[in-house]
Amino acid sequence: MNLSVVKTPPIPQPSYVTFSIFANYSMPISLWTSKPIHLKTKTHQTLDGQDMIQVFVDIVNSVLKYCPDKQLSFRFPGAQPHGNFKDVFNIVFLSLAFLVCIYEAPRDLRPGCLDSLRTQLTGSKCRDAAKNLVKMLGANLEDQWMQTMNLAVTNWIVELRSSKHSFGVPSPLFSYALSASGLWKVQLYCPVIAMGMEEPAEATHDERLLFSLIYQQVECVIQLAYRTVRRDNWIDVEVKVDNIRCDVDSLVSETLMAERGYGSEEKHFPSRVMLQITPMQQSDVLSVSVGKSNDNPTHELGIEKAFEGSFDPPNSFGLKASVTESLTLAIRPWKFEQSVHGNTATLNWFLHDGVNGREVYSSKPSKLSLLQPKAWFRDRYSNAYRPFTKQGGVIFARDEYGDSVWWKICGATLGKTMNWEIQGWIWLTYWPNKQRTFHSETRWLEFRECLQLPLTNFS
Repeated sequence: MNLSVVKTPPIPQPSYVTFSIFANYSMPISLWTSKPIHLKTKTHQTLDGQDMIQVFVDIVNSVLKYCPDKQLSFRFPGAQPHGNFKDVFNIVFLSLAFLVCIYEAPRDLRPGCLDSLRTQLTGSKCRDAAKNLVKMLGANLEDQWMQTMNLAVTNWIVELRSSKHSFGVPSPLFSYALSASGLWKVQLYCPVIAMGMEEPAEATHDERLLFSLIYQQVECVIQLAYRTVRRDNWIDVEVKVDNIRCDVDSLVSETLMAERGYGSEEKHFPSRVMLQITPMQQSDVLSVSVGKSNDNPTHELGIEKAFEGSFDPPNSFGLKASVTESLTLAIRPWKFEQSVHGNTATLNWFLHDGVNGREVYSSKPSKLSLLQPKAWFRDRYSNAYRPFTKQGGVIFARDEYGDSVWWKICGATLGKTMNWEIQGWIWLTYWPNKQRTFHSETRWLEFRECLQLPLTNFS
């Protein structure tokens, strides 16, 4: 695939310029063409800043046209682009080329072009530019952008697997981190098909179920509130959960999901979330303390006793009696734990089976439970006792999970900036929701982000 820039002659009107992507055969095949950019005058030879913004907006909207749930169009924020605009422009154009290659290019061109594009898109330069791009897009368009890109990645992987092509697609996980106003924020997206498999399950031969499971993406937002307190000889750094939101969303329209799959409710659900928070300058840390004890849960005991008695027939003497007793134990579905290893604090959320209390991510349901229509995981998004939101996600907020972790930092760091690492893992599990199937599986992903904490402003 090649890029072409064409300028028309300035007769009888001022020239205009078009950008196009084409397949470079003996007879070139046009795959995408931009809207024309009209030059200001007949003597104008180059594109100015406003012209490049016009091209940029056109490319962004061309990308969003591939989104199955397109709702908004992009408008450039502000009058002038920033200094790193050229890097953002490049990643937008590379993203468009990636989509055009998957959806428009002839099949024989795809492998080589996609391999080159993925190398560029996953490089450090594009990674930094992507963080600036999402700021320009805003939250709603960011969701559409990531849905578009992850749908393309999913289609690509499906095509490679169907052709039994040996491939090594680099993780299409996209994450970024922000630090401002006492809040650390990490946001990530990943297509489910690209997640690792926990103890690889036997593949299902139900094509509709497979479609429902792989045409999904996980989106997670991690918000941690932090504050620093200056003491006489040290500095206290407090970090606690503000919000953790994890959702599994469909990559295709409801109509297509119902036609080719079993609907959007037959999908994975979050079963474990794990975060590790580590100060990178280990020698500056004096101690670390967590704010939550080991769980010592109060068991709700419901004891039911019954006494049964009967007389024997007339030709015998005696009384028969029996006593029965049953015990009920209430178990909360999500268990939260804090732990410390060295100077690293670990936060863990585990989903437990509603019947026997086992961790869901590391266990499989029995075949008997899979046949029970009233099992806890059946109709799990409409059940009144569901451990998820109605959309199938989870939210951990500070009202219940806001226990703090404190680091005591050496006073010599006053006025410096500390680097902190947030590393995390997310597990998604599939147990049947409405369908009768014995298939179950658990997938996982890992992410890592670095944030900065200036030790200059104190509470």
